[in-house]
Amino acid sequence: MHPAVAALARRAGIQYLLFRERLTSGVAYNLLSPALRADPYPTYHRLRARDPVHWSLPAQAWVITRYRDVQGILRDGRFSADRTNSTAHKEWAAKQKSPPDPPAGRSMLFVDPPDHTRLRMLVSKAFTPRAVEALRPRITRIVHGLLDDVERAGTMDVVRVLAYPLPVIVIAELLGIPVDDRELFKKWSDALAATLEPFVPKDLQSEVLLANEALRAYLSRIFAQRRREPRDDLISALMQAEEAGDRLTEEEAFSAVRLLLVAGHETTTNLIGNGLLALLRYQDQWRLLREDRTLIPAAVEELLRFDSPVQLTVRIATEPLDLDGKHIRPGDQLIVLLGAANRDPAQFSDPDRLLITREEKRHLAFGHGIHFCLGAPLARLEMQVTLSALLERFPQLHLTPEPVVRRQTMVLRGLDRLAVAF
Repeated sequence: MHPAVAALARRAGIQYLLFRERLTSGVAYNLLSPALRADPYPTYHRLRARDPVHWSLPAQAWVITRYRDVQGILRDGRFSADRTNSTAHKEWAAKQKSPPDPPAGRSMLFVDPPDHTRLRMLVSKAFTPRAVEALRPRITRIVHGLLDDVERAGTMDVVRVLAYPLPVIVIAELLGIPVDDRELFKKWSDALAATLEPFVPKDLQSEVLLANEALRAYLSRIFAQRRREPRDDLISALMQAEEAGDRLTEEEAFSAVRLLLVAGHETTTNLIGNGLLALLRYQDQWRLLREDRTLIPAAVEELLRFDSPVQLTVRIATEPLDLDGKHIRPGDQLIVLLGAANRDPAQFSDPDRLLITREEKRHLAFGHGIHFCLGAPLARLEMQVTLSALLERFPQLHLTPEPVVRRQTMVLRGLDRLAVAF
């Protein structure tokens, strides 16, 4: 079949499934919808109001939107983060006549205890609140150095100048990787971030594989150097753990470092971009923050809730159970919408309003349970320092008439461009 005809047939098939979905429940969840990527929150509200435990025919997964359900699933051991437990993966593996991927070597995002516990313990010491707080002076110097470069210009693209380079510099220094190589990281991470999305387009699949192998080769050299000459950095600590017999394989070390480079800096990049966009659109909140900088920590929590950098995660049911009257079977996938939970009116009053003095702060932007984001203290600190520096140096910061350019992704919600003037 001609590729254009095949693409048309696929689109027609998806539209037919969405039509059936609406007939059944009165609402549909279209993962590929440009409108959903531009502004997912109206769809989240419709799903939550009409069918909070919703079966998506195109995705072949349950879509979960209520705060109480999302929180419950993320802390319930009957739901696995290991996607090889899904019925779809097992069926694929059977067709390939091969077993599901072994847990070793995969990201700690997608493994369960005991492997998850062991892998997390090996890197967690670098991300304790005390260890992260010790980085505040260095992060402050980095932020001000980045702003020095644009102060005379009077305008900047927040993403290019600040939101992208800051977390890359910080995570590279923590790991012990030359910061001068950050353009390589950007190239590789932009490609590898696609693997966190529900679907990797065919035209990107070869790019993802090449980026993965290039990063692997690069890190293998760094690993070898740190085994010979350990330093005071996280990669050296991982190599020493391997030598000490903590059962950390080279593949596991690669997966851990890849996760920190890609997911770690992508999340903070999105937080800075989404957060500043929200504050500058809600000028009353920007003025309030300018007048009282002690509100910065609370503002960061509200920005995380209001437009979460990570919109969803996936869990797999490992045993039969009922949720809101729906029967969940072992192997069923659940798309757990963090962004929807954070706009649930049952948990947050007036949830579509940005309010930096909000009293309800128990958002789920960093997840919940054993897979709670390891880098949460670091992301919070980087955003706090960024806001403090901008308020000090550019208190009249405002959006320009240039259009905001949003990334065409849905798991990682962020910006490609945010033009501001000061």
